[in-house]
Amino acid sequence: MAIALQSRPGAVAASPVESRPAQEATDCFHCGLPVLERGRYTAVVDSVRRELCCAGCQAVTESILGAGLEAFYRSRAEARPVPGEGAPAPLEELAIYDRPEVQGAFVTTLADGSREATLLIEGITCPACVWLNEQHLQALPGVLAADINYATRRARVRWQPDAIRLSVILDAIQSIGYRAWPNDSEIAEQVARRERRSALWRLFVAAFGMMQVMMYAYPAYIAGEGEITADIASLLRWASLVLTVPVIVYSAAPFFRGALRDLRLRRLGMDVPVSLGVAAAFAGSAWATWTGRGEVYFDSITMFVFFLLAGRWLEYTARGKASEALRHLLRALPAKAQRLTDFPRSEVFETVPAGALAIGDAVLVRPGDAFPADGVVLKGDTRVDESLLTGESRPAAKGLGAAVTGGTANVAQPVVMRVERTGADTRLSAIVRLVERAHAERPAIVELADRYAGWFVAAVLAIALAALVIWLRIDPDRALMIAVAVLVVTCPCALSLATPAALAVATGTFARMGLVVTRERAIESLTRVTHVVMDKTGTLTEGTLAVVRTDVFDGFDAQQVLSLSAALEAGSDHPVARALRAEGIAGSDVAVEVHHEAGAGVSGIVAGSPCRLGSRRHIEALGIVLPDVGAPDEHSEVWLAVDGRPAARFLLGDRLRSDAAAAVANLRALGLQVILASGDQANVVEAAARRCGIAQWHAGCSPEDKHARVEALQAQGAVVCMVGDGVNDAPVLARADVSVAMGSGAVLAQQSADLVLTGARIQTLVEGFEHARHTLRVMRQNLAWALAYNLVAVPLAATGLLSPWLAGLGMASSSLLVVVNALRLRKAPEHVATTLADAASVARA
Repeated sequence: MAIALQSRPGAVAASPVESRPAQEATDCFHCGLPVLERGRYTAVVDSVRRELCCAGCQAVTESILGAGLEAFYRSRAEARPVPGEGAPAPLEELAIYDRPEVQGAFVTTLADGSREATLLIEGITCPACVWLNEQHLQALPGVLAADINYATRRARVRWQPDAIRLSVILDAIQSIGYRAWPNDSEIAEQVARRERRSALWRLFVAAFGMMQVMMYAYPAYIAGEGEITADIASLLRWASLVLTVPVIVYSAAPFFRGALRDLRLRRLGMDVPVSLGVAAAFAGSAWATWTGRGEVYFDSITMFVFFLLAGRWLEYTARGKASEALRHLLRALPAKAQRLTDFPRSEVFETVPAGALAIGDAVLVRPGDAFPADGVVLKGDTRVDESLLTGESRPAAKGLGAAVTGGTANVAQPVVMRVERTGADTRLSAIVRLVERAHAERPAIVELADRYAGWFVAAVLAIALAALVIWLRIDPDRALMIAVAVLVVTCPCALSLATPAALAVATGTFARMGLVVTRERAIESLTRVTHVVMDKTGTLTEGTLAVVRTDVFDGFDAQQVLSLSAALEAGSDHPVARALRAEGIAGSDVAVEVHHEAGAGVSGIVAGSPCRLGSRRHIEALGIVLPDVGAPDEHSEVWLAVDGRPAARFLLGDRLRSDAAAAVANLRALGLQVILASGDQANVVEAAARRCGIAQWHAGCSPEDKHARVEALQAQGAVVCMVGDGVNDAPVLARADVSVAMGSGAVLAQQSADLVLTGARIQTLVEGFEHARHTLRVMRQNLAWALAYNLVAVPLAATGLLSPWLAGLGMASSSLLVVVNALRLRKAPEHVATTLADAASVARA
C-alpha cells in the first residue's frame, strides 16, 4: 500500500511495496529513536515500508518524499543515530536542516529578513551550561541573538541566513559537547525519556556502590582498637576502592565532563568545585589504600555522588513539571487531518499530514479530535473545548460560520471546517512562539543572580584552598577532607536556580489561567504597577460590535453604503470592520489603494469612487461637512463619505464583558488606579466608565493621545500597565511599563505586549496581578534561602564541623529546596468571588 501522498502538484507517485521488512532493528527510520509500537507509523521509501516512531516523523518523512527528496534517505548508510548517543552528526548530515521545506516546521522568517528557530538543547544540566551555550552561539558571525531557558532546555536563536547556515549553528553546539534538535514535541519526549533512563542508571550505580561501600566501612566505625587485623582492614579498603571506581567513572562522569569542558573554555562552572572535591577525596583515599597510611573516605565519596545525583534527578523531574504548559501547547495540533476531496458535492475524505493542508481546504473533524488548523465551520454544530488556550473549562458552542482555532478539541458533533490559517500562521503557533520567547528571555534579576554565581564559584575555590593551607598546619590528617567539604557544600546552583525556577513555573501557571506571558520580565514588572490604563472596545467590552442603525444621505441606499463599507474594511480585523462586514452584502466591488490610519479611519477607492470611513472628527478634518442628525446616545458612530459627500452614518452597539465591573473593583481593591482611555465618542466612553465604576476616563483619544497620557503618568512616577486590543494600541502597549493584549485582538498588538489574555474573562488579569505578587515572594524566599544556606554552610565546612557526605547532602538539598518551593506556584490563585453587586458598591466607595 502506497503512502498517503495525494495527487497534487509536486507529489511523487508511490510504487508498489515489496514484502521484505524495512529493517531488522526497532529504530525509527527517520530519526533513529526507538519504535515503541511497530506497525503503527510507517512510510514507504524506495518500495520498502519503513518503521517510524511517531506521527511527527511520519509527517516529515511523507513531506520529504512528497518534495522529491528521496535522495536524502538513499545517501544515508543507516538510520540517524539516537540523539545524544554515539558520535555527533557530521555537518553533511546536518545540512538537511538548511532545506526550506524542512525549516518550514520550526523556523520563522522575521520582517528584517533574519530567521528565528526554537531548538531543543540536549545535555544541559545546570545554569552554567546555559551561559556557555549562549556565549558560544553569540560569538558566531551571523548569529544575532541566542537565549536559552534552563527549565525547558529550549533555545531561541536568531541569525542572518546570508551570513551563516542553520547547520553550522547546530554543528557549533555539538563542538562544545551538546546536541541541538528542532523543537518537536515527539523528539523532545524521546530525548527526555532517554535522559531519564540514563540518569536513573547512574543513580542506581551510585546507590548500589554507596550501600556496598558502607557495608565494608561499617566494621571500622564500630570495632574497638585491635579488633580488626591489618590484613582485614587492608582488604576492606581495597574492596571499597574497587566498588567506588564505577561510581567515579560512570555515575560521576557528567560532573567531570562538565568541569573539563569549562576549564577547556577557560571559565569556572558549577561542576568545577564538585569535580575537584570528588577527585581530591578519591585520590587521597586511593593513596592511603596503596600506602596503608592515612584515612580513606570511600563511603563519603559514594554518598556524596549519590546525594548529588538524587538531587539532580529530583530537580530534573521538577523542571519537567515546570515546562508542562509549553509541552501541552506543542502537542495540541494533530499530525493528521481528514481532508474532503470534493466538498460539498461529496464527503469522501483522505488522510493527509496536517502540514499538507492549504488555505481553503475542507476538513472533517470528528468528536474527540483536535482541529488541525484555524478556520471557520462550514457544516454542522458542535461544542469546542478551548481550555488549552483560554483557561475556560466550559466548552464553547460553534455553529455555521463560527471561527475555530487549531489545537482546540471538538467534543460534541462532527463538523466540516474551512482552513484559513495553517502551520506557523495559526493562533496556537503564534502563542507558542510568544511563550518560547518568554522562556528564552532573561529578566534583570536572573542575569544578576547568574553574574554573581560565577564570582561565587571563584570565591569557593579560594576559600577551599585557604582551608586546606590552614588545616595542614593545624591537623594535616583532616586537611584534605575539610577542603573537600568546602568545595561540595557550597551551592551556587541554588543561587542561580532561585529565580529561573520560580519564573518558569509561574509562566506555566499563567498560561493555564489564560494569560500567556510573552516576556518573563512582565511578571516582575506586574508587582510594581500603580496605574492600569484600559482601552474600551474589545477590552472592557466584548468587541462584538453590531450595526444597530444606518442613516443614509444624498440619495444613497442602505444596501449600497453597507457594501461600500464592507469593501473598505475587507482586510481589517478591527471590531468595527467585522461589524460592517457582517452587515454588508458581498459583491464584485473591491477596494483598491486602501490606507488605514490608526485610530482614525480607512480610505480607498471602490468602483472608481474615493471613499472614506471613520469618526466624525476624522471625516470633518478632511473638509467634509457632516449633517447634524442628533446625538448617538450610548452608541458609537462611524461615518462614510463618498466622492467628498456624506453618504451614511452607522450606529454600532457593544456589550460590556460580564465581569468588567467586578474586575475593575478588584483591581482597585489591590491598590491600583484604573483609567479608561478610548478613541470612542465621549457619550459612549462616559457610559462605560460609569457602569464599570471608573472615575477617570478620556474619550476621543488618538494613538498619540494615549501614548502621551501614559508618558505623563510615567513622568509623575507611576508604573503603568496598558490593556488594549487594536492595531492603534500597539504604540502605547510598547511604551507602557507592562502591556496586556487581548487574544482576540490584532496580531500587532499581541506582538507589542508583554502578556496576552487568551480568554474572555477580564478577571484573569486581576488573578495575574495576584499571582505575580506571589511569584515575587517565592523568588525572594529562594534567594534568601540560597544566600543564608551558603553563609552558614561554608563556615561550618571550613571549621571541620561538616563531613563531605553531609556536605553533599546539604548541597543537593539546597538546590532541591528552591525548586520545590518554586513548584508551589503551579497552583493558580482562586477566582475572586466578587459579585457585580459587590463591585458596584466598591466602585461607589
